[in-house]
Amino acid sequence: MRNIFVINPHSGKKRRQRKLIADIEAAASKLGLQCEVYYTKAAKDGERYIKEICEANAASGEQLRIYACGGDGTINEAVNGAFGYENVEIGAVPMGTGNDYIRNYGTATDFLDMERQLTGTSVSSDLIRYDAEYNGVTTSGYCANMFNIGFDCNVVDMTARVKNWPLVGGTLAYLISVAIILIRKKGADLRICYPDGRESDGKILLVAIANGCYCGGGVKGVPYCKLDDGLMDVSVVENISRSLFLTLFPSYSKGTHMQKRAIREKHIIKYTKEKLLTVVANGESLRLCTDGEITTQKKIDFSVIHDAFRFIVPAPAR
Repeated sequence: MRNIFVINPHSGKKRRQRKLIADIEAAASKLGLQCEVYYTKAAKDGERYIKEICEANAASGEQLRIYACGGDGTINEAVNGAFGYENVEIGAVPMGTGNDYIRNYGTATDFLDMERQLTGTSVSSDLIRYDAEYNGVTTSGYCANMFNIGFDCNVVDMTARVKNWPLVGGTLAYLISVAIILIRKKGADLRICYPDGRESDGKILLVAIANGCYCGGGVKGVPYCKLDDGLMDVSVVENISRSLFLTLFPSYSKGTHMQKRAIREKHIIKYTKEKLLTVVANGESLRLCTDGEITTQKKIDFSVIHDAFRFIVPAPAR
């Protein structure tokens, strides 16, 4: 078995990365294992490297454990690089700001324990495939955690900018971005086509198309997700007022919003589980956030890939 740690050098502070290397070496020595480390050099380099490793390993059939060390975007690169290959398991070491995918399985403390990581077991997880079109160009790929359109996507976009402000980072950057986007009230204008023929057309605040429950650094906006049920959870929040949004946001953040009478009676949120979905921008384009990475698209087809990969869950604490 090969244990390979793919590290995004732009995620986390240098001191934290040095500690990670020391922890890997200490755990490997204690367990009598060999570990390899690769630092990504640019965007999508992790995906390229992992695909090359998996391709080279395909003939031997040796078991690969590839740990994505970064944020949700690094996990996304790992699953896209490894998809379709046998004898590959994907792990995650949280070094980013959001780290939302791992929240479905445990805490950052669990996933930063290298001995527990190296002795952990893997579980089956779904992926959501997207096939998108914009200006005559088609793209496709896989999402591990969540797609966001509208408010959430705009907040992610704004957070990336706010984090460059002096003395601002992490949760504070996210909260400032929420306030800015709320003032601007930026949602999306689109058409959602469900597989049973239903359509939702017009302006909305946000759409989440999810495999996992969390986004935005722990906001449990899609609370009924199961990562292995063969379904994506689709949550559409109507174009509600700022005051109503502020009233509902605390419960939305905790994942208890679907229990609110106001949401049920006023049909503020449409929440369904689907195998297929299509979203089309009513204007020229829309912004799509895929595991924290933003692109511009016109039309997107979504579909669930059941049991798409194996995810490493750290062993229980002793």
